[in-house]
Amino acid sequence: MTHHTLTQPVAAARRSPPGPRGHLLWGMLPELRRNKLRLFGETVRAYGDVTRLRFLHVTTYSVQSPEGIKHVLQDNNRNYRKGEFVNGVLTLALGENLLTTDGESWLSRRRLMQPAFHRQRIAAFGAMMEQITHDTLDQWRGQPEGEYMDMEHEMMALTLRIAGQTLFSVDLLGESQALGDAFTVLSQFIDYRLETPYPPPLFVPTAQNRRFKQAMRTIDQTVQAMIAERRRKPSEKQDLLAMLMEARDADTGEGMTDQELRHEIGLMIFAGHETTATTLTWALYELARNDEVAQKLADEVDAVLAGRPATVADLPNLPYARMIVDEALRLYPAAWNLSRQAINDDVVCGYQIPAGAQLSLSTFAVHRDPRWWSEPERFDPERFTPERAAGRPPYAYLPFGGGPRLCIGNMIALTEAPLILAAIAQRYRLRLKPDHPVEPHPLVTLRTSHGLPVRLAPRA
Repeated sequence: MTHHTLTQPVAAARRSPPGPRGHLLWGMLPELRRNKLRLFGETVRAYGDVTRLRFLHVTTYSVQSPEGIKHVLQDNNRNYRKGEFVNGVLTLALGENLLTTDGESWLSRRRLMQPAFHRQRIAAFGAMMEQITHDTLDQWRGQPEGEYMDMEHEMMALTLRIAGQTLFSVDLLGESQALGDAFTVLSQFIDYRLETPYPPPLFVPTAQNRRFKQAMRTIDQTVQAMIAERRRKPSEKQDLLAMLMEARDADTGEGMTDQELRHEIGLMIFAGHETTATTLTWALYELARNDEVAQKLADEVDAVLAGRPATVADLPNLPYARMIVDEALRLYPAAWNLSRQAINDDVVCGYQIPAGAQLSLSTFAVHRDPRWWSEPERFDPERFTPERAAGRPPYAYLPFGGGPRLCIGNMIALTEAPLILAAIAQRYRLRLKPDHPVEPHPLVTLRTSHGLPVRLAPRA
C-alpha cells in the first residue's frame, strides 16, 4: 500500500482516491450501519490514507493519516468548514454556538469565550470538582456489598453535577433533575438523526420528535430562567456563566445576547459532561481488567496523597493518572470522528478533493494505526511517557481535534478526569461483571454498548 506525501506537485494529483464500490444503490451504507468503527479502519488498510466512500447519493472522502488530517485541520483549515449533514443535526439540537458556527462568527465567539477557559480560571473550579467528587464517593459507601453499579451512569451523573456547579452554581441532578433528563433525550435524538437516512421532519408528531421538543422546552426554560436571574442579581461567584456574561468583544465592546448565552451554555453542559464521562468510563473499564495498571495507579496515589483527599494541586505529582486518561482517550476517543466540508478544490496526500466534498477524519482509526502505535489494541499508559511520545507525528493523537478549532474545554477535561480517577483509585478496586458485553458504541460520543456494571471492592 502506497502512502503519498503532501510534497507532491498539484499537477500529479489529478486522480480521485480509491475506495470500495459497495452496493449498487446503497453504496457502503449497510457497512456503516453495521459497524462504523470497523469500516474506517478496514478502508485505510485496504485502500490507503485517503479513500472514497459512497453512502446512497453522498460521496465521503475519508482522511486517516496524521499528515492528511494536519493539512485539513491546520495547514489549510480555511478551506474547510464543518460537515453539512452532521452539523445540521447538531445545530438543530444544540443551536448556533462554538461547536456549530463557522468563519467570522465562530472566530469572534471563540475570542470572546477564550479568557473563560484560561488555566487560572480552571484552577479556581478545582475546589468544586474536588468537593463533588468526594461527596459522590462517600455516597458509594452506602452501596449494598456485592451489588453492581453502572459506572457509565455514575460518571455521567458525577460530571453533570460538576458541569452544573462550575458553569452556573446549580446542582443539575438536584433542583434541576429535569434538565439532566432533557440532555439525555437530546443526546438520544442526535444519535437517532445521525443514524436515520430519511427521518420524519420535526413537525411530524412521532414519539422521538415529541420527546425532543419537550426536552428543548425544558432546557430553554431552565437556562433562560438562570440567565434572567443572574441579570437581575449578578452573583459574586466567578463561575462560567458570570465570565460569559462579562465577556466583551475586543473590537465592538458588545457582550453576548441571552439567546447566544443559552446556546453556549447548553453546549457547555452537554459537551462538558458527556465527553469527560465517557473517557472516565473507558479508563475505569481498563483499570478493572488490568491489575498491573490498577496497582501502579494505587501505588502512585498512596505515595503522593498519603491518605488525604486528592486535590487539583496534586495533579502534577500524579503523572501516571494522567497517562491512564491519555491512553483511554487514545483507545476510546470521545470525539471518535470529525467531519469537514471542502470549500474549494484541494489536494490531500496527493489526491484531488473537489469543492463541496464531505470529509470524514476518523480519530478512532488513526489512534489504532500500527504505523504510529506499537500493539495498538493494548492498553498501555506508558506509551505517553515523554521518551516514547517523542518521535510520534503530532496528528497521530488528536482526542480534542486540532488546529484553530482545538476543543476549548480540553484543559477542564484534563484536570477533571485525572482528579476523579485518582480519588476512585485511592478508595476502590473495581471488579467487572463476568460475561457482560462491553464494546465501543459510536453515538455522538463513544459510549459503551451496554453500560459498565462493576462491583466496588474497598481498598484496605
